[in-house]
This record gives sequence, structure tokens and C-alpha cells, in this order.
Amino acid sequence: MFAITGVTGQVGGEVVRNLLAAHQAVRGVVRDVSKCAAWANRGCQLASADINNAASLTAAFKDVDGVFVLVPPTFDPSPDLSEARTVAATLSSALVAARPRVVVYLSTIGAQATRPNLLTQHTIIEQALRKLPTAITFLRPGWFMENSSWDVPQAKSGAIHSFLQPLDKPVPMVATADIGRVAAELLQESWDGHRVIELEGPHRVTPKEIGATFSRLLSRPVKVEEVPRDTWETLFKSQGMKNPEPRIQMLDGFNEGWIEFEGGEAGSRKGKIELRTVLQRLIERETKL
Repeated sequence: MFAITGVTGQVGGEVVRNLLAAHQAVRGVVRDVSKCAAWANRGCQLASADINNAASLTAAFKDVDGVFVLVPPTFDPSPDLSEARTVAATLSSALVAARPRVVVYLSTIGAQATRPNLLTQHTIIEQALRKLPTAITFLRPGWFMENSSWDVPQAKSGAIHSFLQPLDKPVPMVATADIGRVAAELLQESWDGHRVIELEGPHRVTPKEIGATFSRLLSRPVKVEEVPRDTWETLFKSQGMKNPEPRIQMLDGFNEGWIEFEGGEAGSRKGKIELRTVLQRLIERETKL
């Protein structure tokens, strides 16, 4: 049996679907089990746990072969990233007590970067988990293709706005379906110690390609415009962020190239799903809303 966190989200749900397709037993770990009737109907066990509660996590992770850990994102963290430090301590305690055979931790591209940014939260958690004797894979995906969901209404109006710059710079991106599939495959493997798997899509994607793909799918011209760097702080604060600096630093890291895979493009595993497929699904989903 495998314990999977984040089953109500895109990645966690894909992990579960792939494991069920492989005829594996699954325990979905969620805060509110009442929201997971669909998974229960498909034969999944359900366990209630909170990422900040070591006792509940320990119980959820007990008596399983493997655990998939997805930490809920904190987009507006405290300046000292205390949220990540709390999660790191809680996870470490739970995994030591529960003793699963293997763990797959969903980390991120650039977790090895030494310059502070929003993704440093995963750096902190990785560093804590590396102290454990458990066999752990740190799965580091690139930029999620599904982040373009925010662009769909803009694209229908003829223009999207990009924080990724310059517009012709290729960015390592990956579909959540590829992340979930690979995570499920990794859970079913055996290994010793700690390892890093870096994952991106079939090819790197530029913001211009995103605009051109929207244009083809919507059968209308779609321009791509840069959001001026000197407007970011004011813009993010207007959206309610108290501490926008980590997000700005993360975007700078992608744009300047210091947020990259440790093994570079040549060392990453390649997914199967193309950008066009993801954008088509996003358009269809937005149309149904």
C-alpha cells in the first residue's frame, strides 16, 4: 500500500490514478476526508492528517510500502521561511516514526540553488529529510505547464502577460500528468539512500510559444507582453502579498538562469505530454466553468 498526500490536487490525483491503474492499494492522506468520496468509491483508504501535525502524519504513514509527500504551497511566506522549517520538522518526525520503505518527496527545480527565493522552502525541507535513514527520492519538476491556467481568459481576449522574460528564453516546463505518472513509477521502485530525479517536458518552452499555441488553439491572434520588472513589487502587494520578495527572486532566478536543474537539460528525465495538450485541456476546463 502507498500513502499519497495531496490527493485532492492535480499532482496527487494523478499519482493515485496511476497507482490504481497498476493495481496498487492506495491510502489517500487529506485534511478533510469528506471531500474524497470519489476516491473512497474507487477503493482507496482515507486517512485524515495535517502537514503540520506529526502525530496525524505518523498514523497516516504507518504500515505502507511508500509515501508520496506533496507540501501545500506557501506563496507568501514569512521572511524567515518559518513555515517550511515547521513542515520540515513535522515530516521528519513522522517519517522516522512511521518507517515507510521508500519516500518520494515532490520538490522543485532549483532546490539546490544557494540564492534565496520562493523555492528555498523546498531546499529547507530537502536538507532536513536528507538527515533521515529512509530511502528518499527528491522529485524536482520544472515550471508547471498548468500555471498557464491564469492565461486562458487573457488569451481569449487576445493578449497574455508574462513574468518569464525574455519572451524567447526556453524554460523547463512539465505537465502535472507527467509528474504524477513518474512519481507513481518511482514509488514502485526499490533503491537505497537518497537520490534526485529532475523532470521536464519533451522540450523547453518559451513564453512566445505559449502565445503561439494559444493562438492556434483559439484560432485568433494572441500577443505575449512582458510585465515590466519594476512593476512587480507594487503589483504583487496590490494582490494582497505581504512579502513579495521571495516570489520576485524566484522569477529572477528563472529569467537569469540560476534556477535550473542540477544536471542541466541533458541530465533531466523527459516527460511525454506536450504544451499543446495541456493548454487544450485548460481551455476546455475554463469553458465549462
